[in-house]
Amino acid sequence: EKDAEARMKEINEANAVLSDPEKRAAYDRLGTQHKSGEDFQPPPDWDAGFEFSGQGANSSDFSEFFSNLFRQSAGARGASARQMAGEDHHAKIMVDLSDAYHGSTRSITLQASELDAQGHVVLKERKLNVRIPKGVKEGQMIRLSGQGAPGFAGGKVGDLYLQVHFKPDPNYRIDGGDVYETIPIAPWEAALGASIKVPTPDGIVEIKVPAGSKAGQKLRLKGRGIPGNQSLVVAGDLYIQLEIVLPPANSDQARKLYETMAQQLAFNPRQHLGL
Repeated sequence: EKDAEARMKEINEANAVLSDPEKRAAYDRLGTQHKSGEDFQPPPDWDAGFEFSGQGANSSDFSEFFSNLFRQSAGARGASARQMAGEDHHAKIMVDLSDAYHGSTRSITLQASELDAQGHVVLKERKLNVRIPKGVKEGQMIRLSGQGAPGFAGGKVGDLYLQVHFKPDPNYRIDGGDVYETIPIAPWEAALGASIKVPTPDGIVEIKVPAGSKAGQKLRLKGRGIPGNQSLVVAGDLYIQLEIVLPPANSDQARKLYETMAQQLAFNPRQHLGL
């Protein structure tokens, strides 16, 4: 057939997606956003807010993925169904760094695959109010008792485990309980030292920049990272990385100041290179 190559690409794409539970769920949500015939790669954090049963997105067993999905229907048809506990469910949620500093209650929307009355796989949404505890860390699990799959024949309802991840923030980088922030300073503040105000996830604080500070130098604010929590996890630290910013020579006065510095300071930044 003239279109055989294009059809084979579509078949290979379908096979690759269907044989990978993670890609299957991602394709159901995002498949229309990419060109047919190209390798389908879900974007980062595509699975945030998607509810998986059992091992969820980490499962690589294609048959297990569908057996989990059809288990409730098959169990209902069984003539002698025994009592079974419902499966635990897992989902990834994205929270703000401020939630870890202060704690909060967030309304989240989860999507999960299930069977409709005709036996078709559909996406169903549900909303939950979730308490984000103060001091929560990246990757930490929040357990919601009784929010997983229903049990069979009177069995116990499963639990829902929410794995916490932080939303990308242009101002902060998070490493465990430690938080990193880059703050610009003027050359004279670095050379002479200064007291400056900086924003932090916990409000504005005043810090002292030591005289003779270098670009990239880190100042440690002990205990001002992500707070400790009830599990006796100690608070992290906040690291301020200094970035020296040069004022532009965009006026006659500014250029004269730079010329004066060049003449009177006799500063050679390449001296250590023997130049």
